[in-house]
Amino acid sequence: MILVWTKSLHIAALVVWSAGLLVLPVLMTQREALGHGRDLDRLHSFTRFAYIVVISPAAFVAVGSGTALILLREVFTPWFAVKLLLVGVLVAVHVRLGLLVLAVFKEEGHFRLWRVLLATVVISALLSGILWVVLAKPDLDLDWLPDFAFEPGGLGRVGDDVIRRLTP
Repeated sequence: MILVWTKSLHIAALVVWSAGLLVLPVLMTQREALGHGRDLDRLHSFTRFAYIVVISPAAFVAVGSGTALILLREVFTPWFAVKLLLVGVLVAVHVRLGLLVLAVFKEEGHFRLWRVLLATVVISALLSGILWVVLAKPDLDLDWLPDFAFEPGGLGRVGDDVIRRLTP
């Protein structure tokens, strides 16, 4: 029974997290039309509230309950490694959007339409990829992955490099 509740919590948190990630770029693009003043402050407050109070906790619960599911189900297969890789990229996108929430609402900040389209395409592709991998559970051969993927701490080193490049 604990497995059912954990999986339900995981799915609910994923829905909130995914929806929030898809909405954030749309909220930030509204900054262009508001200029300065009270309406801009309200949009900034709402966007930060959504990111800090709704989307980030949902991400934390989704990752935490997903980790619990790993332990409960003992899933250690190649398709699951690909899923974790995609989730890791989604977490990086989540962090990048959080940094953009801070930058966009500065006095000289902008968030153009092309960024909304790019963010929507990237997030949708990641979510679709995760969903496909989880539902299809393809039999994958991981020989094509570089050696650092199999070294202890190898992905962390690559992740550190990626995060350093993405931070403004």
